[in-house]
Amino acid sequence: MNSLRQLALIGPTASGKTALSIKTAEALDAYILSIDSLSIYKDINIVSAKPTLKERQGIEHFGIDYISPDEDFNVTTFIQLYHDTYKKALADRKNLVIVGGTSFYLKMLMEGISELPKISEETSIKSKEALRDLSGTYTWLCRMDTDYMQKIAANDPYRIEKALNIYFETGLTPTAYFREFPPRPAMNPGLSLYQIEVDRKVLRERIARRTKMMLEEGLIDEICMLERKYTRTPRCMKAIGIKETLAYLDGIYDKTMLQEKITTNTARLAKRQTTFNHSQFDTVIKGSVSELEKLLL
Repeated sequence: MNSLRQLALIGPTASGKTALSIKTAEALDAYILSIDSLSIYKDINIVSAKPTLKERQGIEHFGIDYISPDEDFNVTTFIQLYHDTYKKALADRKNLVIVGGTSFYLKMLMEGISELPKISEETSIKSKEALRDLSGTYTWLCRMDTDYMQKIAANDPYRIEKALNIYFETGLTPTAYFREFPPRPAMNPGLSLYQIEVDRKVLRERIARRTKMMLEEGLIDEICMLERKYTRTPRCMKAIGIKETLAYLDGIYDKTMLQEKITTNTARLAKRQTTFNHSQFDTVIKGSVSELEKLLL
């Protein structure tokens, strides 16, 4: 066996991806790779809505409980995860189901990313010095490379630093650098893409029910534990469900308002995810959970 069947299942949060992915993996004798920006963390269980051990039903999952909340990751982490999982699935004569709400990582897997230059200590120091005047540096970069910088917000130090590093290390503007070093697809060929479609009103009701369930299962206690263990510094502590609970702990919301805020913000996230999925992927098989289940099983 030198090839395997691989498919990706995308859709907004609370649309039913997890249950369908497990049924599909059982039917296809497949491993599951999660592409989710919260499920990748250890200790973040309730608020990430990651499948429990019982829900996984003996299906081996990858990309879940992979790093600690105080560890950082980016798209290259998922690319490496994909290659490691694909290699294991191939060796074990399994197929592969890719599932998750963070479709951006799937998009990057399919399109690939450009290899960045190795950043010297001298460049790193120079970039950090320039970041002290974030506004002035942003304006300077905009004048130098308008096309690239128009995609970056003025208050995004992470991406501004990346642009600085490329320029200081290579002498090329980011646009010129990526033209010279274009992205290479990171995914093996032969991916089928399925997208769950849900009525907005139905999805909102599902999100509200899931939020209520999270609170009943101990969401507040989980966030208290995360704050004690990791502080509020890690990037994941600003995720939906976590930031609202921290505000509740600060006395800004009461419990009713906490539930409403998480539900509203999650619904907004679902809308953004749906817009992204519709605009970024071609050749997608779309349908409700029941329709896709018939096709897949």
